[in-house]
Amino acid sequence: MSTLLIKNLDAVVTCDPSDSMPVHTDILIEDGLIRQIATDLEAPEASSDRVIDGSGMAAYPGLVNAHHHLYQAFSRNLPEVQNLELFDWLVALYEVWKNLDEKSEYLASMTAMGELMKNGCTTIFDHHYVFPENGGDLLGAQAQAAKELGVRMHFSRGSMDRSRKDGGLPPDSVVQSVDEIMKDSQRLIEKYQDPSFGSMTRIALAPCSPFSVSEDLMVESAALARQYHVRLHTHLCETKDEENYTMEKVGLRPLAYMEKLGWVGDDVWYAHGIHFNTEELHLLAQTGTGVCHCPISNMKLSSGVARIPEMLEMNIPVGLGVDGSASNDGSNLLEEIRVAYLLHRLHSSDKAPSGYDILKMATMGSARLLGREKEIGSLETGKCADLFLVSADRLELVGAMFDPKSVLGTVGLKGAVDYTIVNGEVTVENGRLVRVDEERIAYDARMQDRKYLGR
Repeated sequence: MSTLLIKNLDAVVTCDPSDSMPVHTDILIEDGLIRQIATDLEAPEASSDRVIDGSGMAAYPGLVNAHHHLYQAFSRNLPEVQNLELFDWLVALYEVWKNLDEKSEYLASMTAMGELMKNGCTTIFDHHYVFPENGGDLLGAQAQAAKELGVRMHFSRGSMDRSRKDGGLPPDSVVQSVDEIMKDSQRLIEKYQDPSFGSMTRIALAPCSPFSVSEDLMVESAALARQYHVRLHTHLCETKDEENYTMEKVGLRPLAYMEKLGWVGDDVWYAHGIHFNTEELHLLAQTGTGVCHCPISNMKLSSGVARIPEMLEMNIPVGLGVDGSASNDGSNLLEEIRVAYLLHRLHSSDKAPSGYDILKMATMGSARLLGREKEIGSLETGKCADLFLVSADRLELVGAMFDPKSVLGTVGLKGAVDYTIVNGEVTVENGRLVRVDEERIAYDARMQDRKYLGR
């Protein structure tokens, strides 16, 4: 039995159903699970015991990133695309992404996942839909990075089968046939889907978007996913251009098109969901279809503001994601929490979610999108020991920790967390990744990025 005891925490922000916040308390972790949250705990005798002094610290559930594109870490902040909106932005960047290979995927994943973990993220969903010819085993490269870092990973077998010649946006070299995609989807489900409690790897099927995939691909992906009991994910209602596209091509708004193809239900979640009308919000609520909110990406690409206050009021499943590193220029879910809070304060005023509401979106909300709300997303006895610790003894938080529940939204955290713990194992300590050499990874990634970009 492996044990970890965290002693003398100032506060434990549980995000549990009663919104409890024990103070001056301990957390006992055994074999990757939370066994007790109480005062004056003692660790059982075991050779691998470790005790962390949590004095002056608050504990939070590990953040759950419900939408990302890890490979885009190698195409951040390119000056030629900084002021483009989504469709033009994609067309320009596909010319970069078509050169993706295993080594770039591995190092970009190490870079982006490492940044997420340093900022309290313990579970990462990646929407990977670019599979260039001769690119190699890209999900295998992600798996290697996740294992080395020690993070909980949700893969996706994304896909595109509609290139420019078919009226889509990507070049021919990054699209595949439906048969090829479905065969590989089945292979990857069988390889990465571990449905056991507390598993470190799961997978979803994730065709890219209505404007880059065919009806056949959407329908067959849904059938295969439901056969294997895995979840479904795609981009939807991100821009008005997308809405105009589906109206022109199929005579339907994007959500009506998804409903026609069988893409609604409590096993489906969409990225962005900005341009839903009120009737469509009711459909999401009735069917339990989820939305991952990506505020920074939405702002950078001038896509719009999602109706998050209304979604929360209607109990639509809503989580939080950073989106692609190139549409965000970072991989920091803590930053996303504060930006989401401020954006909706500006846009919705007194109806806006609180800082604590946004934290719950990034924890239990995202866990619900992944179908893992019974395992992760809150600090409760019997759940996975995924959490992070923040010390109040830092200049940036002076006077701000009287309300630990809301502080990550209202004030935000400048700098890395003190500890990140995944599955009961310390993966970040004193703001540094524990299991890898950060400087070596950064150097290798910079060298590979220059080669990848040809710059």
